Amino acid sequence: MKRKVIIIGSGPAGLTAAIYSARANLSPLVFEGIQPGGQLTITTDVENYPGFPDGVMGPDMMDKFRKQAQRFGAECLFQTVEKVDMSKKPFLVWANGEKYESESIIISTGASAKLLGLDAEKELMGNGVSACATCDGFFYKDKKVVVVGGGDSAMEEATFLTKFASEVIIIHRRDEFRASKIMVERALKNPKISIKYNSIVKNIIGTKDSGVESIEIEDIKSKTTSIFKCDGIFMAIGHIPNTKIFNNSLSLDENGYIKTMPDSTHTNIAGVFACGDVQDSIYKQAVTAAGSGCMAALDAEKWLENQ
Repeated sequence: MKRKVIIIGSGPAGLTAAIYSARANLSPLVFEGIQPGGQLTITTDVENYPGFPDGVMGPDMMDKFRKQAQRFGAECLFQTVEKVDMSKKPFLVWANGEKYESESIIISTGASAKLLGLDAEKELMGNGVSACATCDGFFYKDKKVVVVGGGDSAMEEATFLTKFASEVIIIHRRDEFRASKIMVERALKNPKISIKYNSIVKNIIGTKDSGVESIEIEDIKSKTTSIFKCDGIFMAIGHIPNTKIFNNSLSLDENGYIKTMPDSTHTNIAGVFACGDVQDSIYKQAVTAAGSGCMAALDAEKWLENQ
């Protein structure tokens, strides 16, 4: 059976696109992927989404999004898309070994925060380990936190965290920064920020209940390790947009984000739209992702009408 719309990805962008396209009677099929609900499901408390004055748990919020989409006729499958053929119409999508046909596709596969690859990181994500200062900084009032990274985003996160934390330590594996001069200067001027150069995080010590207690740091030059007490650790080593399965067909920018036409969600292939963090390297917020999901559904609906 040929679909009108297939949505690949299920964060705020994909599920908002599902709500809008379902309400437009397009009966969308949503492939939720390996992380149904997207990055928000690893954020415990969401306090900056409008309409939730007392905050909301990330997974609960995404459940509400999903139920709302299903109420209007969206079908959600907890499956990962393995392959997409956008070279001809109808478009072909493979998931779980099955083939699906669709007149249009909305891509909302998001981005994944780059992590260090430590076991403790996965275990303590949302409990003292974070990849988003704007999401979680508020929970570290008068606490001591560490930021890992050396680019603009690390400087930005560290500077932002000084609004709450009593002390912010940037840990960087080299002795100079990739970040722009102005961002580095701003960080160095801030009395709350200090920097450990030529250092890498070897381990994070803590439990889900108590959060992060300390980290183990290795000095790259002397090869000595030390234990450093802190209350939280923020990974600011960048994001990778989840575009691997589209590499050969869609126009991507130099960092792998899908390029969309100005003021729209149209990609370089007619009938294929992109929304959320997979095409947004700047804002990366739940509310902006949801907004662009709405745009993608409206763009797809209009495009289908004109076909």
